[in-house]
Amino acid sequence: MALTLPTHPDPGHDAVLASGLLQELAHALGGPFHFLLPERFDANLAAFRAVLDESGVEGKVYYAKKANKAAAFVERCAEAGAGVDVAGHGELREALGHGVRGEDLVVTGPAKADRLLRVAVLQGALIAVDSLDELDRLLRADGPRPVRILLRRHPPTQPDSRFGLDDAQLETALLRCAAAGDRIRMEGFSFHLSGYAVQPRTDLAGELVQLCLKARILGLQADRISIGGGFAVDYTSEGAWRTFLAAQRPDDYHARKSFGPDDFYPYHSPVAGADALRAVLAARPGHTGAPLAARLREAGVMLLLEPGRALLDGAGSSVFRIQGVKDRAGYGIVTVDGTSLSLSEQWFNSEFLPDPVLLTDGRPADDDTAYRACVGGASCLDSDLLTWRKVGFPVRPEAGDLLVYPNTAGYQMDSNESPFHDLPLPPKVVLDGPEPRPRWRLDHHPSR
Repeated sequence: MALTLPTHPDPGHDAVLASGLLQELAHALGGPFHFLLPERFDANLAAFRAVLDESGVEGKVYYAKKANKAAAFVERCAEAGAGVDVAGHGELREALGHGVRGEDLVVTGPAKADRLLRVAVLQGALIAVDSLDELDRLLRADGPRPVRILLRRHPPTQPDSRFGLDDAQLETALLRCAAAGDRIRMEGFSFHLSGYAVQPRTDLAGELVQLCLKARILGLQADRISIGGGFAVDYTSEGAWRTFLAAQRPDDYHARKSFGPDDFYPYHSPVAGADALRAVLAARPGHTGAPLAARLREAGVMLLLEPGRALLDGAGSSVFRIQGVKDRAGYGIVTVDGTSLSLSEQWFNSEFLPDPVLLTDGRPADDDTAYRACVGGASCLDSDLLTWRKVGFPVRPEAGDLLVYPNTAGYQMDSNESPFHDLPLPPKVVLDGPEPRPRWRLDHHPSR
């Protein structure tokens, strides 16, 4: 029996698959492509904002642009007045070029290049300062307005993190900011915390609130904190996820490749998306005293957050055309017209686990036994597998069929892309309008 990991039901997505549009697009584009559903992004953004409103917490949502390069999502941010989190000069340029105001940008990332800092200062962007060296460069910056910064805190519970300022460095940074006068507008603090657990994020946020109060004694503005991202996406049910982890064995994968349970993204999360933000705000820092939301309100501290994957939940999928199928003992090898470089979990020596959907010409299954097959890419690399797992398909795939990987907009589409073998990068197609037969257009961010 094939090992399976079904996604949550999504009638709107299923309607797109049933519409016939994807077959037309595959024919027109002549290769793999991604389709985007920007209205899902709008809904996810609205859900995060609703949690802030119901908690009585002033806040701002910044979309972490690194999660997907598409212009469509940045354009939605510009229309909705949301912020965008950028980490490089190219991302900053793209955000500005698609209508996001400079003051709605937060610039993150380590050891930022001088030209990135120069443009960020000129545009009035908020800059998360990661080192004393970076702060000194900003203190020397010459711009038309005060330089807006957050001081990034090194997470004490993750001592090996390469991000942020430790206690001694924070003390030095605060004194330098206070001495800088009107040249610097120190608006607060931020952190980069790995993982999706709620309590550590609440604990560190509570510490940043106290740091804001301390900084105000020095005459600094210090009225906002950023808790970054780390809001999980829930792809599948708890039962399906537990069953998958308990059942998987090397025999379920091509070449008996083995994965441990910690090698995979947590495809089920009991608290995900905007609900995870709700949980962070409801938890008590250090398990004592008032909830985080109450502490933010009392201290007059604004909450900034930078979700990426969580804003893209359900907002796009990836489509490949099958080029050929070969039979092996007990399973098959499907080859598609793209490569594993278009599904970025391979970057982490893992794989994207939600079951791909096979779109055929409607031919019936031969019997009740699923056809098991792994999915390989079109390159000459033996390790070019989009799916090492022997997926159970209802019929034997054939050349010309389409394979759709669901819910790939968050990090999967372009974090690891490469035009290997001179294969073109899969374009992104934006679907606008009512389902199941929406209008389509190519995204304004060209594939490179």
